[in-house]
Amino acid sequence: MAEERSGASFTDDDYTFLRHVRFGEMPPAVRPEERTALTETDPRRDLPDPGDERDRWDLRHGA
Repeated sequence: MAEERSGASFTDDDYTFLRHVRFGEMPPAVRPEERTALTETDPRRDLPDPGDERDRWDLRHGA
């Protein structure tokens, strides 16, 4: 048996209002002249420079 839902169903306008109340307004779009150029950087270093403490580093960080 299917359960009947009591109460009125929300309209699209109601859902739009509820979404606005929950999340607010979107920030204004960034105009092209306000954007910055991408600067490439060196790749991320996940491990410290290898040294005599390599085994200790692995044990501390679970690698």
